Amino acid sequence: MVRNELAAAGLPVLAPGLDTILAGGAKVYVDCSSDASGGVIVGWTASPRLRACASRAFRLKQLDEPVLRHSKAVGAAMMQAIAAVLSSAGFSVEDARDDYRPQELRVLAAPPSTQLPTWSLRDDELALPGWQDAPVDGAAQ
Repeated sequence: MVRNELAAAGLPVLAPGLDTILAGGAKVYVDCSSDASGGVIVGWTASPRLRACASRAFRLKQLDEPVLRHSKAVGAAMMQAIAAVLSSAGFSVEDARDDYRPQELRVLAAPPSTQLPTWSLRDDELALPGWQDAPVDGAAQ
């Protein structure tokens, strides 16, 4: 459900098991631990290029490189956007509050099961226009 809402908003969503060296986007996973850190977790993975540039600057101790500030700002902005998208869709989210998960969200609750996603097909979209006027036996009109 969380992945679907983020994809409906137009955000790239990482497929489970996809190596992050290949892509960036929203990452959604389930932490099965029984403590308060468990549950559905949502994070953001920047593009492989931005991550490589930030990693290089950090590795070379170039801590004044603008890419480090920018990378952090991108992560914060995307987490704010993801929180807004999920909240609008009826999810309840909070900061993961975990030192091991900086800039990640925990999904506390999904929308009620009776609430259809805003992007779901409506009945009037399922009927093909003019289908009632089509000849039954295939005869030409």
